[in-house]
Amino acid sequence: MNTHIQLRNLGLFDARVPRYTSYPTAPHFNTNVGTPDVTSWLSALDPAQPASLYVHVPFCRRLCWFCACRTQGTSTAGPVAAYVETLKAELKLVKEHLPEGLTLGHLHWGGGTPTLLEPDMITDLAGAIADVAPFASNYEFSVEIDPNEIDDARLDALAAAGMNRASIGVQDFDPVIQETIGRIQSYEITKAAVDGLRSRGIRSLNADILYGLPGQSQEKIAQSVHKLLSLSPDRVALFGYAHVPWIARRQTMIPTDQLPTPEERLELFNTARDLFVWDNYTEIGIDHFARKGDGLEVALRTGKLRRNFQGYTDDKCSAMIGVGASSIAKYPQGYAQNAPATSKYQEAVRAGRLPITKGHAFTPEDHLRGRIIEALMSEFRVERSDLVARFDLGQAAFDDFGKSVSDAFPAMLSVSSDEIAILDHAKPLTRMIARHFDAYDMAQAQHSSAV
Repeated sequence: MNTHIQLRNLGLFDARVPRYTSYPTAPHFNTNVGTPDVTSWLSALDPAQPASLYVHVPFCRRLCWFCACRTQGTSTAGPVAAYVETLKAELKLVKEHLPEGLTLGHLHWGGGTPTLLEPDMITDLAGAIADVAPFASNYEFSVEIDPNEIDDARLDALAAAGMNRASIGVQDFDPVIQETIGRIQSYEITKAAVDGLRSRGIRSLNADILYGLPGQSQEKIAQSVHKLLSLSPDRVALFGYAHVPWIARRQTMIPTDQLPTPEERLELFNTARDLFVWDNYTEIGIDHFARKGDGLEVALRTGKLRRNFQGYTDDKCSAMIGVGASSIAKYPQGYAQNAPATSKYQEAVRAGRLPITKGHAFTPEDHLRGRIIEALMSEFRVERSDLVARFDLGQAAFDDFGKSVSDAFPAMLSVSSDEIAILDHAKPLTRMIARHFDAYDMAQAQHSSAV
């Protein structure tokens, strides 16, 4: 049977499923987790183990129509400066509960547009972070860079603060598509940002590119990928555009009649994928690609690839502290999310409170199912030996998992007493297969397309 027909019959082109950057996913967070939980979780961190820190900056000079991130527009530096002061105050609150001697293995500034910060704000914020916890040896400090919002002064400030990895959003280089999605960003501006980063010794460059955009064709995405390859990024995220106007109202500006069909989306993905593989990138999970020797490629090769809210990662830290409005933290005990609205976030911090609004405390079953989902999303297989070592899972329970998923997806998996593996032709179904192991009700959650 034709592979497309098989995929259609299994519901790929109709399904809406999570991207599984967490388990359980954010729609299942609840108000049972609050500030007392987080303060105890912070205090319980092992100072001998480096932690990660995520800093969210929810401001943009302009709001791109395709984006579903929680951001707000600003034309002046005033709101950004006030927000940085709130971040510094939150960092002080976090520090009160951290064990002495904790270091940072990973630091990531995301948004929004972190490069909207003025150079002195960058230096000020970096200093406040260093006061909370210094970098560990072999640390990674990554920043999301908007080529339209970067200059020499900001690059110098970021490099002086220790940034050694940068992530650039490309989306698509076609000018008509850029106009349609509200993101004008020329190849020349993007290359200038890349050259500026590399001239300052930034050792690793990530790039994001989207498929499934309005008006996108196989020819157009191939042209954009070729331009991106000319910049030689060390790793690439090939994300599917998620059209979720019920979450991001700005997406109502996107002409839905120009969006590709689910079948066309799959072909767009395959076209881009084939070009990255042709240029000797290693496939990482369902939507990333990396050069040989990149941290992601090494993590995949050594069985240490992980998945978190930034996507695939080689971050080995067991805890990720989140600061900033809407930021999500992960601790060994569970997730915690800050107030999403900037005003509510700032109000809580100014009152001297950690701005936690919801989260989720892990159960033993969460850990087990979360690991199965992460393994499938990362390596397309889950090994019984891994589950035995982590959870002492019995053979009968593993066999039940295997039979259940193979019955749901016939001829799509290889199942034995030792391993559940997704076959190559079934990899487009990975998120759906992962969903099979999700014990939470998805009736109320409106996720993006499965392809």
